[in-house]
Amino acid sequence: MIKLLSISGSPIEKSSTDFLLAEIADTIINTIKQQQPIRTTTVRLNELKFIPCQACGKSPEPEYCLYDDGLTAVYRALTECDGLIIGSPIYFDSVSAQTKMFIDRCNCLRPPDYGNINPDHKFIRRLNRLRPAAMVLVGGERGWFEGARRVMAGFFKWVHLVNEGSIVYKSPDFTRSATAREDNEIIKQAHELGQHLAARMIEGYRDSSQ
Repeated sequence: MIKLLSISGSPIEKSSTDFLLAEIADTIINTIKQQQPIRTTTVRLNELKFIPCQACGKSPEPEYCLYDDGLTAVYRALTECDGLIIGSPIYFDSVSAQTKMFIDRCNCLRPPDYGNINPDHKFIRRLNRLRPAAMVLVGGERGWFEGARRVMAGFFKWVHLVNEGSIVYKSPDFTRSATAREDNEIIKQAHELGQHLAARMIEGYRDSSQ
């Protein structure tokens, strides 16, 4: 059973972010199910109740975090998935508050190496299997996307995900939601990215040392 995890950081239900994630997910599902079973978990962070990272200063092991809240099940899905897609609108040149809170809370997936288990690294890698991932970023026509891209890319590296591509959508009208539904070119890009991710999820990665 191949497992796909889709995470939306948009506060608006059925937004362009949600739409593009769904288009990618549907493509992945329709591609993979021809060869083997696939299960999808969809998470809308805005619907969960969870607190920001509290910088606890100690390892939560064997748990993923010292706090048991709306993210507990998401941690499990994240560690078990074979592929991830995550999307966020652009706010003040970065990801949404919901997305950033989630990413910050994933810090403990690599807890500090207080026991000096590995002198070459200050943080213990709890995830040792590379998985493919992709990001969806949605903003205005004059939006700056690089800040959000760097946040997402750093998150991917931290939780042992390989960045296989991105969708950058610049909405022509910020007063209307889900304008991506009217953009055939961005929909095409979403389908192409979904096909690529499906192939990578089926193949997997041979080297988990990156």
